[in-house]
Amino acid sequence: MTRVKNGVTTKARHKKVLKAAKGYFGSKHRLYKTAKEQLMHSGQYAFRDRRQKKRDFRKLWIVRINAACRENEISYSRFIEGLNKAGVEVNRKMLSEIAINDPKAFSELVKMAKDGKAGKVAKTEVKKETKKVEVKEEATDLSKLTVAELKKIASEKNIEGASTMKKAELLEALK
Repeated sequence: MTRVKNGVTTKARHKKVLKAAKGYFGSKHRLYKTAKEQLMHSGQYAFRDRRQKKRDFRKLWIVRINAACRENEISYSRFIEGLNKAGVEVNRKMLSEIAINDPKAFSELVKMAKDGKAGKVAKTEVKKETKKVEVKEEATDLSKLTVAELKKIASEKNIEGASTMKKAELLEALK
């Protein structure tokens, strides 16, 4: 059996590791063995810190909300409790943005939280607005609409078999 040398593969692997270690200090970017060790550690740090970053941002948002709450004479925990009782569902990221960019709106949220804590506000459901497609035959070019929108228009006009028609057939049926 002939001998197989793997110098090319080894050289490629070493090159890949050293390229990834570019910018590291000292021998960590020059020598294969130390570069490989450092890459292993770097990968572990990156994995850990991707999760840590989420915690850090949540802490930052809470600090910002707490600072804005203190300006409005309420503690963070009482503010969050009041919002929950009032049925307001806003995440901490948005609350911190509101606290920074729109102090008046934040003070209104504080007022709602205080009312919710006192039991004055009943839980209300926030309904999401659905996007409605309003089509005027004269003003809108039907060929620019999607098949789903055309089928919806056809069903509103009581055209039979609209659910199985293709786009060209729907356009002819609507004209």
